[in-house]
Amino acid sequence: MPDSQPQPPHSSSSPGPADTTSLLLCGARLTDGRTVDVRLDGGRIEAVGTAGSLTAEGTRACGARVDLSGYLLLPAPVEPHAHGDTALSADEGGPVSYDSQDVQRRATEAALLQLGHGATALRAHVRVGDVQGLGALAAVLQARRSLRGLTELTAVAMPRVLTGVAGAEGLAMLRDAVKMGASVVGGCPDLDPDPTGYVQAVLDIASEHGCPVDLHTDATDAARLARLAAMAGGLRPGVTLGPCGGLGRLPSQVASRAADQLAAAGVTVVCLPQGGCGGVDRRGTAPVRLLRAAGVRVAAGSGSLRDVSNPVGRGDPLEAAYLLASRYGMRPEDAYDAVSASARAVLGLPEVRVEAGFPAELLAVRGDRLSGALSLAYSRIVVHRGRVVARTSAVREFCDSAAAVELGLPRQGRGELS
Repeated sequence: MPDSQPQPPHSSSSPGPADTTSLLLCGARLTDGRTVDVRLDGGRIEAVGTAGSLTAEGTRACGARVDLSGYLLLPAPVEPHAHGDTALSADEGGPVSYDSQDVQRRATEAALLQLGHGATALRAHVRVGDVQGLGALAAVLQARRSLRGLTELTAVAMPRVLTGVAGAEGLAMLRDAVKMGASVVGGCPDLDPDPTGYVQAVLDIASEHGCPVDLHTDATDAARLARLAAMAGGLRPGVTLGPCGGLGRLPSQVASRAADQLAAAGVTVVCLPQGGCGGVDRRGTAPVRLLRAAGVRVAAGSGSLRDVSNPVGRGDPLEAAYLLASRYGMRPEDAYDAVSASARAVLGLPEVRVEAGFPAELLAVRGDRLSGALSLAYSRIVVHRGRVVARTSAVREFCDSAAAVELGLPRQGRGELS
């Protein structure tokens, strides 16, 4: 019999059609050690039962089955901090092309790469104004439309200057960006001659349109960070800051006080453990344990994906979680929360659990424990809105040897690597 389930939260529908064909995931292992069958229907989890309990019923009702024996089933991660307009531009040689077709191609390819890693939604920061005008944003929004049903992409409009005489054009551009379809307003206040004025302008426009705010800052100026927290307090649907790497370089008492101020204001911090991004000059990861201890919600993103800021960026949320656990001492469960539940909260997405009634946004990774999945998660199956949208299969074989035979390791075909 399917396990009894708590009542899931209600949520607004997300873009893209849900799969109308039910799907049965067989023999998946959960993080609590259970092995279960999971039936999906209408973009949601319809039932979860012990292994084999849904199989007979699934024969009649399910259009397809996926054997997840040997896989760990998790809520899918999401990407809360990407740069869709500059992704995959490191090898172009010369200035980044902002031709609309080039931007759309790069943004689409980057989103699909991250989907293959497991991210079924992403937030892309896009520069507006200067030489780009609104062209890069239009191209990213077109990529969003082409990805409908595969992944959910939202765009953050990032103007350069918003204060003084030069800022008038930026303000007009930001308002036009929201009208075009940018659902989040942001930017880099540290680059404006009047950072406080920049933040106020962003908050005013966000309040006018009911948009979330997502700002870049290195957080090296404690007084400026305190003013930002005071200004942001109470804004709904909320304010996100990132990557805040400079916070870890402040004296411990100063950083602790800043963390308390961010927590009191309800500000979320998105750290970038895989490297920096073009929005800030310096690298370094925010002090995640200090922030969490203060009560700040901390999510983790990828930042740059193979652009000039990080030519080897991978855009893999599981790598971000691995780094939080291995380098910054977080428990694997907390590290994965930073790229899944907390990251979903940043994007305003409903909670996902492997329980009946919750959204069918899932990631199956080869392994039986979360710690092992973060270490060696090569083979992955990604489910978005109730259907399999990406598969990655890794095969490792060893040449003939006494050790391979004794340990029962998979061996290559006869004659290979002899």
